[in-house]
Order: sequence, then structure tokens, then C-alpha cells
Amino acid sequence: MSTVVTVIFDGQVFRPEVPLDLEPNRRYRVTIEPAPAPNTATDAWDLLADLAGTIEAPPDWSSEHDHYLYGTPKRHLESQS
Repeated sequence: MSTVVTVIFDGQVFRPEVPLDLEPNRRYRVTIEPAPAPNTATDAWDLLADLAGTIEAPPDWSSEHDHYLYGTPKRHLESQS
């Protein structure tokens, strides 16, 4: 079983951000990787802007999403648009 825990390194010791239920004096394997920076959003709109992404998509993406996602025939012919 593995558990992911965020820790802070104070220069000598790793300190977990939450209490851990670990057996004392037992060896554990630790993998070190930088954690993402904490979100600095000041309000809900900033948070949504940080989470939202953009992709390049055809102009009729919203009206023809079934066509692009599942391959169904387009509902409207491009000549009628």
C-alpha cells in the first residue's frame, strides 16, 4: 500500500502537513518530487481562471460536439451555417 503525503523540508527534517499513522522504528521508502505551488487565487473567478484551459477547436465545436467526440453525423451542414 502506498500513501502520498505532502511534507515541508526545514533544511534537515521532512515534516508532514498532516499526522501520519506509521509504525515507529520501521523503514519506509520515500520518493521525493516537488509539489505544485499552492494556489494563490484571490477569489472564485481567479481559481476558475487558473483551472480552465483553452484548446484549439473548430468554430462549431459547441453545436457539433457529438460529431467531434463520438463521430456521429453533423446535425447541420456547413453550407447552412
